[in-house]
Amino acid sequence: MRVLLIAGGWSDEREVSLSGAKGIHSALLELGHEVDMLDPAQDFSNLMNRASQADFAFINLHGSPGEDGLIQAILNRTSCPYQGSGPESSFLSLNKAATKTIFDQNSILTPKWELICSVDGCKGIQNLKPPVFIKPNSGGSSLGMTFAQNNQEMQYGIEKVFSMGDSALVEEYTKGIEVTCGILGEEPLPLILITPPEKAQFFDYNSKYALDGAEEICPAPIEERLTKQIQEITLKAHKLLGLSGYSRADFIISEGVPYILEVNTLPGMTPTSLVPRAAKTAGYSFNMLIEKLIELGKK
Repeated sequence: MRVLLIAGGWSDEREVSLSGAKGIHSALLELGHEVDMLDPAQDFSNLMNRASQADFAFINLHGSPGEDGLIQAILNRTSCPYQGSGPESSFLSLNKAATKTIFDQNSILTPKWELICSVDGCKGIQNLKPPVFIKPNSGGSSLGMTFAQNNQEMQYGIEKVFSMGDSALVEEYTKGIEVTCGILGEEPLPLILITPPEKAQFFDYNSKYALDGAEEICPAPIEERLTKQIQEITLKAHKLLGLSGYSRADFIISEGVPYILEVNTLPGMTPTSLVPRAAKTAGYSFNMLIEKLIELGKK
């Protein structure tokens, strides 16, 4: 089968995308597929033509133009299937405030939050007091995130986000342990417990992608009842957002109560990424995971 591997792009997460694509490329070749690599940042104008000549597209993009649904919308204009969710669900899920609105309306616990927009007359943070997390409303890999413990740091965090985009998501700090749960098909994967390095204030970019980054334990050593509860919440969020194929949700467990943070529609595929690690615990080698995603995408 001829597979168009789409990676790179123009977001701040470009290097993460390209890093993950190397492993995907090798896996596709080992599975017997022919691989055609396309970087939208370099050959966007030929995307439709090259997709029309492929049997399948494997998207490994983070941020725009993959997680925002743009590539999926273009592929929908061709006869080329792809793994993961469609354009509408992708666009919705990338917007943190939009997903939290859906969580709130469907009784899924999430930390208190506030959306701040960089428009004239913006009054700044109104409802939350430090400590808080401040992050781009649309983005991933913890890029641009600030853990603000006082008003001065809050102002710095807002300015930092506005230097990257036009809206910030402010989230109340919830003390607890962090876990993540993946979905493959409609089956929850084993949970992963994430413990950032002592020098890191939170699960930041370096903790996520450095080989000496966060300690990640799979399956997470938490009680079975809580594990099943988080898996059920993850699947519920997956369905509410209209996702398909796979996804990954991040949680904070505080005093035995799980709070969902966000959902990722194109989880990372680097050697240190979470979904491949959870899938391995569930019995999927990396090659098997790639083949499973293709199988799900062709349905």
